[in-house]
Order: sequence, then C-alpha cells, then structure tokens
Amino acid sequence: MENYELLLKKYNQEHLLKYIEMTDKKEELIKQIEKINFEQLQDLYSVSKRDNEKAIKGIIIEHVPFVDKYKLDAEKSNNLQTLGEEVIKNGKYAVVTMAGGQGTRLGHDGPKGTFKLNVKPRPKYLFEILAENLQRENEKYNIVIPWYIMTSTENNAKTVSFFEENNYFGYPKDNVTFFNQGNLPLLSEDGKLMVDENYNIKVASDGNGSIYKSMKNEGILLDMKKRGVEWIFIGAVDNAILNMCDPMLLGLTIKDKNEIASKSVVKANPHEKVGVFCKKDSKPAVIEYTELPTEMAEETDEEGELLFGESHIMCNLYSIEALEKIAEQNLPYHSAHKKANYLDENGNLVKSEEPNSYKYEAFIFDGFNYFDNISILRGRREEDFAPIKNKEGVDSPETAIELYNNYWKL
Repeated sequence: MENYELLLKKYNQEHLLKYIEMTDKKEELIKQIEKINFEQLQDLYSVSKRDNEKAIKGIIIEHVPFVDKYKLDAEKSNNLQTLGEEVIKNGKYAVVTMAGGQGTRLGHDGPKGTFKLNVKPRPKYLFEILAENLQRENEKYNIVIPWYIMTSTENNAKTVSFFEENNYFGYPKDNVTFFNQGNLPLLSEDGKLMVDENYNIKVASDGNGSIYKSMKNEGILLDMKKRGVEWIFIGAVDNAILNMCDPMLLGLTIKDKNEIASKSVVKANPHEKVGVFCKKDSKPAVIEYTELPTEMAEETDEEGELLFGESHIMCNLYSIEALEKIAEQNLPYHSAHKKANYLDENGNLVKSEEPNSYKYEAFIFDGFNYFDNISILRGRREEDFAPIKNKEGVDSPETAIELYNNYWKL
C-alpha cells in the first residue's frame, strides 16, 4: 500500500482515493496529500467546535492604558515626534501592507488593492493611494522606505502584474518586495478534506496572523535586517487614509521601552462591532465584540471614557526583534464557517449557497500575547481610519471616499 493510502486510511480521509482515480493529474494530487500535516488537521477540526462556544471563562480581562495623541501638551508631542523622526530619516523603518484578500465583497473581480476608489481630484486604486502616501514620506525625509506587500496564492500573480503594468505607481521598484501568506486546507462540516474543480485539495489563506511566519519563511525578516531596519509598521490595504508613517507612534513606543505598539480610535458607541484592546491574564490582547460581556462593553472610568473603547484598526508597529520572536510561536487558529464550491465524489461541481466548510485563520493580534506591554496611541477616525469592507453602508467605498476627500480637503 502506498504512503498516501496509509495516511488517508489512518486519518479517515479515504474518500480522496476516488478523486485520485478520477483525475489524469494523479501525481499532483498525491503530492498535495503527502504534504498535508494530518495531525494539525485533526487539531483544526477540533477548533471548529471549540470556537463556536466563544468562551472566555476563567480569563481575567482588564483595561489597557493608552495615550491620546490630541491631549498631549506641545512639549511632549514634539519630543515623541522628534524621537520617531530620527528612526525614520536614518533608514531604520519599513512598511508592510497586508494585501492577500480579494475584492469579492465589493463586487470587484481581483485583488482588493486593485479596487478603484472614486476620490477627488481623480479616481485612484487602493495600491496607488498607499504608494502616494509613502512617496510623500520619502520626499519629507529624503529616504526610500522599504515597502513589503503580503499577497496570497490566490492573488499574487495578479498583484505583481498590476504593479508592473502601472510602473509601481512611481515607487522605486528595488524597494518593493512581494511575499505570500500561508494556506491551510478547508474542511467540510464533517471534517473531510475538499477537492476543487481542478482536482486540487481546496485550501484558503490562513489569516493575517500568518504574516509572522511568512515573513520569516519568505526571507523578509532577513532582508529587513540586511537593510538595517529596526522598526516595522504593518497595516491593511483597505484603509484609504492609512497613516503608515506616524513618528509619534514610533516615539511613544521607544519612550515606553516597548517592542510592540498600535494606533487605536475610540469606539463609536459601546456596542460597535469591533475588536478592542485589553489585557487578558495580564498580557496585551484584543477581545472580539462577540466575546465582550455587555456590562464590560458599557463600563466607563471616572472621566466617562469607555474602559474597553480602544478599537484595533490594524495599525500595528513592531521592533524587528518582536517580529522574530512571534515568528517562532504557533499562534492559535480560529475557525470561520464559509461557503465553498467543491467536487462531489462523482466528479460533479457543487456550488454551495450556504456555509458548508470551515476555514482556519490565525489573527495578527494574537501575537501581542507574547509581550508584557503594548504602547497604544489613540488617533481620530477622520484622520486614521477609512476602511472598505462592505459594498454599501458602513465601512463602504462611499464612506471611505468621503473620509479621504475630507482628510485631503478635496
């Protein structure tokens, strides 16, 4: 009996044998099967059941301190600004953009960064907006900030060709590096591996938390060290007013002698559906709105501020040592119930209208747990956060366009 047959029998995945017999790409499918970590697969499936409980029983949840950027006096503000600017203008700063997603929810066929936003004075792609923002910083500090872009298996080729077709939007090509995030198999509701219409094992990107290991495995951390980079900002591609180069965030982190930091904006109301910063068992963390008890969500301090009001807006800063440390850890996986098309055992493509599979994701903020403290700088929504998540309504192109035009006073 072949190795792959033994594996499939041992882990109750024998249904794949039928697909091997059906396809003329047997060898490819067998190679994919032999690369699968079946022990991990079993653990992942158990996560599907555990995560549904959303339990935080036994965990001590506490408020985490923050600094309001706009309540600092002029002297403190200038000192933090100067501290941060020294690092940037000395070439010790790099930026990473997480751009592994597709624009499906926006009705866009292609990588999310290739979505065009109808801003003034002319429409611009999300990637173009980020490139322009970084170019402004380059001109301000007379440097070139290394720019790393995390793609996915699904959109890497399209992303790279998009940059080439648009001449990198004028950004120096030698300072733009693409790398892939990881994948994990999808599992059906009964824990079975799924096969797509090309007779490949069905996989999906394994969440923004995979960025740490991907940066290590793809040689990004090594490249940063060779360039003398000491501090790295990681942000998402879908924030139209993303400030990737805030010297005050950097200065605050250095002053606090911390290795990690994040920008926040205050929740619009106690029950806004966002993750918020806290401490879990005395370690920095983000708690999802689904996990935060109502009484804690509404709790305020003596000044009437929400104790759990600092939203995580994917504006994170790390020392190079912090990224190296997290890259060595195995972050926990969370499950998401998703729709997935697949081949049935007769080779027919089934297009699912309802969630029928589990996708497994690591979350970037679970990396905070490996440190004792985090610096949090509260910004303002109108200056820091114009996300594009939905086709219409809240956090849509319409709201992002308005925030962008107002920010640039267009």
